[in-house]
Amino acid sequence: MAVPVEEAIAALSTFSLEDEQPDVQGPGVWVSTERGATESPIEYSDVSAYRLSLSEDTKALNQLNALIQEGKEMASVLYTYRSCVKALPQLPDSMKQSQADLYLETYQVLDLEMSRLREIQRWQASAASKLAADMQRFSRPERRINGPTITHLWSMLKLLDVLVQLDHLKNAKASIPNDFSWYKRTFTQVSIQWQDTDSMREELDDLQIFLSTRWAILMNLHVEMFRVNNVEDILQVLIVFAVESLELDFTLLFPERHILLRVLPVLVVLATSSEKDSESLYKRVKINRLINIFKNDPVIPAFPDLHLSPAAILKELSMYFQKFSAQTRLLGLPAPHELPPREAQEYPRQYLIINHIGAIRAEHDDFALRFASSLNQLLLLKSTDSADIEWSKEVKGSMYDVIVEGFQLLSRWNARIWEQCAWKFSRPCKDPVPLELHETSTSFSDYEKVVRYNYGAEERKALVELVSYIKSIGSMMQRFDTLVADALWETIHAEVQDFVQNTLATMLRTTFRKKKDLSRILSDMRTLSADWMANTSKSESELQSLQHGGDESKGNFFYPRPVAPTAAQIHCLQFLIYEVVSGGNLRKPGGLFGNTGSEIPVNDLKQLESFFYKLSFFLHILDYTATVATLTDLGYLWFREFYLESSRVIQFPIECSLPWMLVEYVLESRNAGLLESVLMPFDIYNDSAQQALVVLKQRFLYDEIEAEVDHCFDIFISKLCEAIFTYYKSWAASELLDPSFVFALDNGEKYSVQPMRFTALLKITRVKLLGRSIDLRCLIAEWMNKVFRENLEFLFDRFESQDLCAIVELEKLLDILKHTHELLSKDLSIDSFSLMLNEMQENISLVSFSSRLASQIWLEMQSDFLPNFILCNTTQRFIRSSKVPLVSVQKPSVPHAKANFYCGTQDLNSAHQSFARLHSGFFGMPHMFSMARLLGSRSLPWLIRALLDHISNKIATIEPMITGLQEALPKSIGLLPFDGGVTGCMRLVKENLNWGKKSELKAEVLRGIKEIGSVIYWMGLLDIVLREVDTTHFMQTAPWLGFFPGADGQILHNEDGGSPVVNLFASATAAIASDPNCPNPMSFHTISKQAEAADLLYKANMNSGSVLEYTLAFTSAALDKYCSKWSTGPKTGFIDITTSKDFYRIYSGLQIGYLEETTQALSNNNEVLGDSVAWGACTVVYLLGQQLHFELFDFSYQVLNVAEVEAASITQTHKVHFAQGWEALLEAMKKARRLNNHVFSMLKARCPLEDKTACAIKQSGAPLHRIKFENTVSAFETLPQKGA
Repeated sequence: MAVPVEEAIAALSTFSLEDEQPDVQGPGVWVSTERGATESPIEYSDVSAYRLSLSEDTKALNQLNALIQEGKEMASVLYTYRSCVKALPQLPDSMKQSQADLYLETYQVLDLEMSRLREIQRWQASAASKLAADMQRFSRPERRINGPTITHLWSMLKLLDVLVQLDHLKNAKASIPNDFSWYKRTFTQVSIQWQDTDSMREELDDLQIFLSTRWAILMNLHVEMFRVNNVEDILQVLIVFAVESLELDFTLLFPERHILLRVLPVLVVLATSSEKDSESLYKRVKINRLINIFKNDPVIPAFPDLHLSPAAILKELSMYFQKFSAQTRLLGLPAPHELPPREAQEYPRQYLIINHIGAIRAEHDDFALRFASSLNQLLLLKSTDSADIEWSKEVKGSMYDVIVEGFQLLSRWNARIWEQCAWKFSRPCKDPVPLELHETSTSFSDYEKVVRYNYGAEERKALVELVSYIKSIGSMMQRFDTLVADALWETIHAEVQDFVQNTLATMLRTTFRKKKDLSRILSDMRTLSADWMANTSKSESELQSLQHGGDESKGNFFYPRPVAPTAAQIHCLQFLIYEVVSGGNLRKPGGLFGNTGSEIPVNDLKQLESFFYKLSFFLHILDYTATVATLTDLGYLWFREFYLESSRVIQFPIECSLPWMLVEYVLESRNAGLLESVLMPFDIYNDSAQQALVVLKQRFLYDEIEAEVDHCFDIFISKLCEAIFTYYKSWAASELLDPSFVFALDNGEKYSVQPMRFTALLKITRVKLLGRSIDLRCLIAEWMNKVFRENLEFLFDRFESQDLCAIVELEKLLDILKHTHELLSKDLSIDSFSLMLNEMQENISLVSFSSRLASQIWLEMQSDFLPNFILCNTTQRFIRSSKVPLVSVQKPSVPHAKANFYCGTQDLNSAHQSFARLHSGFFGMPHMFSMARLLGSRSLPWLIRALLDHISNKIATIEPMITGLQEALPKSIGLLPFDGGVTGCMRLVKENLNWGKKSELKAEVLRGIKEIGSVIYWMGLLDIVLREVDTTHFMQTAPWLGFFPGADGQILHNEDGGSPVVNLFASATAAIASDPNCPNPMSFHTISKQAEAADLLYKANMNSGSVLEYTLAFTSAALDKYCSKWSTGPKTGFIDITTSKDFYRIYSGLQIGYLEETTQALSNNNEVLGDSVAWGACTVVYLLGQQLHFELFDFSYQVLNVAEVEAASITQTHKVHFAQGWEALLEAMKKARRLNNHVFSMLKARCPLEDKTACAIKQSGAPLHRIKFENTVSAFETLPQKGA
């Protein structure tokens, strides 16, 4: 069934084509297939219908407009002309025989370019002749035709401006004479073989004269003007019109004002060079008015990178026009480079935007508010049915006034930019400061002096702001063109109808009642523009019949209609108003609307003048789109054709390009207020590309712009993403900084991060650039994914170049990077951090349990930590030995990176580095927490297994060494006697433990035992950390699983049965599924099943075993193979006191040996071994069941017992202290005994020997190796029993 059209349209109206993308670019480039309203689409052919005898004027007007269009194309050819000679090949000496062929090909190439110059020569002659003839037509003493109209005057001025620009371009382009000289040389060589070349030579000579003569076009125009009769009248009219327009700011668009400024000095020169009466001009226009205009605008924009100076033009033309050389006051005006110091300081206040940006900012804000307010009123009016006519007229009139003001603001702002550029080009930087280290003062080109080094930081900021204001206001006005179109048309219609139906009617009844000629003109005005169909009061016949009545003062009422006047109607109305005021007399004294000699009252004259100026605005308002395009066009900021020619380079680097300078300034200044405007300068490239293709029609210019844009946009993306990453990284680092640290500082505010407006840029999915649409958000996301991975790679490389103590710093930097990712993910869709982290750790595979970080930690422990770090049991820390490492470690150098790969800024880097240094000198609990969090439950078991295997390997390594020490022991070592005292005991120990030749063997055994002890203590620290983590996990999950802790530490279950999370989802699923309106009950059943699966998974991991207990069980199992060698049973059934060579006896000898060495002044054993030896040896002794044997028969323990007895006997007999000299050794032995007792007490608590099997199994039932071995017979069990 087909959907009705009305319903389809109503449905389509519900769809919104808007998105959340902020408007941070100027209006896009649109395609226009029609001519604008400012140009008559039918070339004023409808003017004849109004019977105003303007056929001659209209014909001449159309002819001038055609010449203007052709002249602009000629100017484009000259402006974009580049030397062909530079590209011509030079033949080597070996190919001189091909010289003739080269001349011919060169001639063919240059002839194409010279043909264009010949065309320009012919065109300017024709244009000068036609313009002179047109002026002469209106300068006859007797008035035979009507005109010229105001539109005609503008066409004359525009054509004269084109001729002046062509002359200036011809004078300034040095490449044209150079190419012509080559062309003439090749023509001479090639034409030898030709016949009848006289005409070609004459044409060539004419072209040479034209190109080599300065101001040839202007002098030719002068000759044509005064060939038949003088044209002083029309020249003076043009001058008066230009002066009044400039003084009254009559022009709406800035290009029109620049046209007047460019042609005015030329008009003055032409008018004063008359043979008739050269001083008559100053009777109508005082010379002071001209001087003021020339002084107020000493620099006039003419071309994008070239300016004109009225003073310079007047001085140069005085050499060619002798009559004008007598005007000393005009010739005394200084050129821009000749300005006195005082005036040179005054003009920057006028030209530089930085001096006006405050007022411009206020104008922008005020206009934006009033435009939005008027727009809202207009929307409210459109949504209101049967609105009041007066209110509707007021709202639409207000909208019209705002639009006119907007055009005036855009015109004034754009003119300021172009005039500032012209001023900068006229005043280059004299002493540029190199911005790069490799630059020297001699390397600066002229273009760098006028652009790159001629704009300071504040000037660039002001320029960016103004460009943004122009583009934003233009975009806002362009976006609502269809919405305001009817309001503009209706307002213009109402203005015209009010004037012709009411104002003119009043004038006809009063002022012009008895003036038949003027009354006829006013009646013509009403005839050609009155809309009687909209009138609801009286008809035209009634109005004419009531002209002498008394009740017409009330005025007519008419309904507004969106029917705007045509270009021809406005053209005719302006002509008729001018006829009323001037009476058709070109020699009328005063200005255009001056009251000198006029019989029109002042009030009526002001009304005519006001409507006359409004008519000029109407065309630009009606041509809304083209006007916005003209006023927002900033493409001239890129072009640099003159400086390319003078600098003799193919193209300048992008650092000299003004659009890129503005983009770079915004990115580097980090100004939050300008950041959203960073894309606005790219609209300059859009405008310049549009000019290159549409106006200049040169593809090579577009190619150059496109190449620069491609390069600049790549750099822009890189710099923008780097700025975004740095900002979010600094933000994250600032939030993770310890608040107490910041609070304690006096300058803590330097660690805070100022907010930046990156959010708008991160939402942009369409950047309009040279006709393409670029997804900026996608590009930023891709770059961020890349830079996050690079940052992770750098952090891991940095960690790999440091020792294990840097694990805390690594975790802190990873936390900052992760928090950066979290902050950025709120505004941008990027890869998950866990995915990138696993990818950089090479841990993506489901069966991969060894990550890059775990492998590096294990490598670091194996090569550096275990050999070179010593344990301090009191502080529970491992510290690096102060002595030379026993094992040298080769590590890569620390990689270098920017500050944003650390914490963002240098201040934040210093702050976080100060915290990192606190943990860089040791390895303890903070490092273990960091390691547990970084490795997680996936890679930590792999590292534990690697360390356990290391224990097993170390035991296997030291086993033959211990066997060697056992063999070196004497057959019998008895108990140390008490009668010899400490000195005798030590002498006896040295005699019995004669391991002098086994010193290296002893050192290796001690290092092996030390590494075993370090691993065991490391596992103890890890066990503490994991227990704390498990406790936290239990507290988070137990309420959902129905668990609670019991009085004895056991985990109890709820009596109800089932976990709360399963019951919750089951009850919710049952309630929802029972509802017959439930659309998909199976999805809720799936959720319930998933809750049951989660319950099983969390319960399985609730009870985790002890890492330390598992380590001890594993070590005990590893010792089983050596139990027969290290722990032999007594042969007699009694304790073997003298002949035992068990492990405890070996360690007893090693312990007393290294204790004695540590007490020596030059010994470093303690700083090499630390407390890990005691942990390793006591663990082996305990697991072998030799603790009591060790405590009874250890040599150091026996020496301490002897020392105690000796000290007691000395105290009783009051003799001199006999153990003098052994105090340090005895203190070391006491410390060792305390440490051994501490280790044994921990081992008894965590690994009781009566339950070896149970301590190797986790309570959760996780499959572990079951370890079982027989208990070693204790010393007390083998002693003789009392009464036996």
